[in-house]
Amino acid sequence: MLDLVLPTPCEGCGAEVGGQLCPDCRELLAGLHGRRAGPSPAPAGLPPVHSCAVYGDPVRRLLLAHKERGALRLAGPLGAVLATAVTSALPGAYRGGGLLLVPVPSARAAVRARGHDPMLRLARCAARELSRSGLACRVGPALRPVRRVADQAGLGAAARHRNLHGALTVPARLHPRLADRQIILVDDLVTTGASLTEAARALTAAGAPPLAAATIAATARRAGRVPAVVHRRRQPG
Repeated sequence: MLDLVLPTPCEGCGAEVGGQLCPDCRELLAGLHGRRAGPSPAPAGLPPVHSCAVYGDPVRRLLLAHKERGALRLAGPLGAVLATAVTSALPGAYRGGGLLLVPVPSARAAVRARGHDPMLRLARCAARELSRSGLACRVGPALRPVRRVADQAGLGAAARHRNLHGALTVPARLHPRLADRQIILVDDLVTTGASLTEAARALTAAGAPPLAAATIAATARRAGRVPAVVHRRRQPG
């Protein structure tokens, strides 16, 4: 109702439309496909990563709007993209059953400041999308931060890995819930792979190594196997 009275620009491209996502950006997200991504060479311990787009506009703007500006209505469309990446990440031998999406957690202070946990919300939307398509799965927020880490901005790949190593754990009380589960790690973005590597280490230490990891976007890698997203506005007529 508010969008009809006070139209808001599209968070992805700025088009003056009612709502946070214009038809062109919605169509763009719906047309994305998952494929192998992540840093090259991959750091030791990083599971296979599948993503749907290079981290560039309009996907970058949409992710930031959802995470930092509370544009929560974007969770559904972005969660659907994450679901596509999860489907791509499933190994060929997967036959269904016991699928668990484990989101990489945000720092507690960040969750308090934002007023929501963006990755947990996206994981739940992705799980609903997968369940609707016949691939039953659940979300298991099993990872917990155990210490504060420095701001990753400005750190190189090696420094990021040192900064995050040992920062996550799975509480012992949650270990039984991970048993016999087929686990896919999920995050919004992969850059150096430091966060996913640390998350995989913590899960493996709990006896539940992940099959793979899935993200909505990835920073450009040398192999160039994730397509850039180019937004083309429809022409009148």
